[in-house]
Amino acid sequence: MSLPPLEIVLYAGAVSLLIIGLAGLVMSEHLVRLVLALGVAEAGGNLLLVLTGFRQGAVAPILLGAAPSGPMVDPIPQALVLTAIVIGVGVQALALALVLRVRRAYGTVHMSALRARLVEDLDEAAGLPPEGSREAPGVERPV
Repeated sequence: MSLPPLEIVLYAGAVSLLIIGLAGLVMSEHLVRLVLALGVAEAGGNLLLVLTGFRQGAVAPILLGAAPSGPMVDPIPQALVLTAIVIGVGVQALALALVLRVRRAYGTVHMSALRARLVEDLDEAAGLPPEGSREAPGVERPV
């Protein structure tokens, strides 16, 4: 049994990271898990971008006066990924700081509980009566 080519393995890993990260973003209800899933999806995207410049057997594009002897790797995707990594770290730090602020303000990082608390706060700030249960009858039963 022969191993698949290196490019196929790397592309499969990058796409898998993207799918895992996107699935975590869609399925998670916990804010910290959402930030972690965003980081996983970002890693998959960065890997895909680096793979666009990858060439098997190519050398770094450093010319010292001689003509290139073979294929060279494209350095632009590598520079873009380096920038994306720095920006991604900043975004994740900001997101985690916001999660900590939400935890201090509302006491939870679970999305469904947070939505309910936010709706209550908005209704209170707007002067609206709290929304009643949709399951309860609108009038009292006669005794």
